Amino acid sequence: MTDSSHVRIHYRRPPDREQVFHQIVVLERKEVIVTLAESIDLDVPMIIEGQIALEPGSSVVWFTFPGAWHDIGSFHRKDSSFTGFYANVITPPRIEDHIWHTTDLYLDVWVTPNGTAKLLDEDEFEEAVAHGLLDHDTAIRAREEANNLLEEARNGPWPPPIVREWTLAQARASAIARSVV
Repeated sequence: MTDSSHVRIHYRRPPDREQVFHQIVVLERKEVIVTLAESIDLDVPMIIEGQIALEPGSSVVWFTFPGAWHDIGSFHRKDSSFTGFYANVITPPRIEDHIWHTTDLYLDVWVTPNGTAKLLDEDEFEEAVAHGLLDHDTAIRAREEANNLLEEARNGPWPPPIVREWTLAQARASAIARSVV
């Protein structure tokens, strides 16, 4: 677990890209760590299905499940309006106090506010596999994870209740209560 009110997440994308995200820890439990990313620094808006999912200045409430092959973001626009749930298929995060490491496995699942689920970035995944950026076993595991998330989202039990319960307002209130904003 973390021992800090902030975490630095080293997010690797094969072959050689790494981003470091600084987020505020707003809830820690054995099964989930909830973090808040305020005022996302984007050059251009992230568009999904023709709609703005994130824009410069947006906020995301992130849900990391230790040992899981995905994390989940509750996405919001700059005005705090909810845009949807976004799951990154990733390697299980290596959590070492306030520094985490994970690798993006290209596939993502998007669920709109009305519950429509869609698999994203399949072309990037196929290209990564074709170029040997993911080994065979990891590629199979990533595909299984994405398919499972998509099936769960289409059949109703996904995302988990905690993701729906922890709103942006609640995450912000928790950050203030922890005196970390």
